[in-house]
Amino acid sequence: MSVTAPLGFRATGINAGIKPGEHRDLALVVNDGPSRAAAAVFTRNRVKAAPVVWSEQVVSGGRVKAVVLNSGGANACTGPAGFQDTHATAEKVAEVIGDSAGEIIVCSTGLIGERLPMDELLTGVVDAAKQLSRDGGVAAADAIRTTDTVSKISFRRGEGYMVGGMAKGAGMLAPALATMLSVLTTDADLTFEECDTALRAATEVTFDRLDADGCMSTNDTVVLLASGASGVKPDLAEFTKRLTEVCADLARQLLVDAEGASKAIAIEVVGAASVADAVEVGRAISRSNLFKCAMHGEDPNWGRVLSAIGTTQAEFEPDRLNVAINGIWICRGGAAGDDRSKVDLRPRDIHVTADLSAGPHSATIHTTDLTAEYVHENSAYSS
Repeated sequence: MSVTAPLGFRATGINAGIKPGEHRDLALVVNDGPSRAAAAVFTRNRVKAAPVVWSEQVVSGGRVKAVVLNSGGANACTGPAGFQDTHATAEKVAEVIGDSAGEIIVCSTGLIGERLPMDELLTGVVDAAKQLSRDGGVAAADAIRTTDTVSKISFRRGEGYMVGGMAKGAGMLAPALATMLSVLTTDADLTFEECDTALRAATEVTFDRLDADGCMSTNDTVVLLASGASGVKPDLAEFTKRLTEVCADLARQLLVDAEGASKAIAIEVVGAASVADAVEVGRAISRSNLFKCAMHGEDPNWGRVLSAIGTTQAEFEPDRLNVAINGIWICRGGAAGDDRSKVDLRPRDIHVTADLSAGPHSATIHTTDLTAEYVHENSAYSS
């Protein structure tokens, strides 16, 4: 039910001693082919971790043999030595699986600014290679967790092929890619260009529209590996739909496991002049601490929504704005609408509809409430 659901993949997750305790902290996913077509998308943060810089170079060739991922250290802002650590990790994976370091993607997650314990990591790579199996997907998903309370895995069946995936992420959830690591796999027979097209389409409407706390990571990586082991060349639109379903499922799992969150909030912006306007408005609402606090306090304060809309460059007229929360239109024409006492905010899931009355376009952004637990967890993170 994870990255090893499609044919042609082996994986594992082990405890290499990178993190304190007995938790798994090193994952390895290997594509046994016959194809090794791949694509990836990365953080748009200008401060990029060494593994991102390395992996961007690797995936530019359109071929990836394996992905190695560690939790317990981001290897970000570690200078030239940190890049050498990434290179050494790729070289060690290549050595133990008998391949080229130029086709090994490296991902890291954890605290920024500290070097990884390379002796433990490289020894762990050797041990992980010995434990690769077709049943190792769940262990791999467990090994990439940091503050995640649960592993995130998903799969879908296509017409004669499968798509599987795993992801991690619970904090710093904001575009691009929701501050996360994700490995997606398929046994469909795809070219690099097809992988790239499908992946960008899928992430644009899923991971890229998850914005829990407005904080963008240095390490975001989503990689798609295609083994071709099924021998099926799918219709690209149909494949993209299945891939998007997996990404959407994983994004939902990230949302409900977000650090300290008690509400999962969908902000649907309708009546926009363009999709870009809808996304901009949705992001503005999702990043409003006043709005997020109101949702946590179960207060249907539609004024927080309107004030956030007003900070954007989107096309709208203030006296034509409408807002519904959980189906109750409490704001109509930029003023009070239905009785706000009708809104029930006790459930975990909250649906906000913001109608701009400016056009036919729409988009949905997913976010969470702002809680004391979130503040506590992040104030104590590095200690």
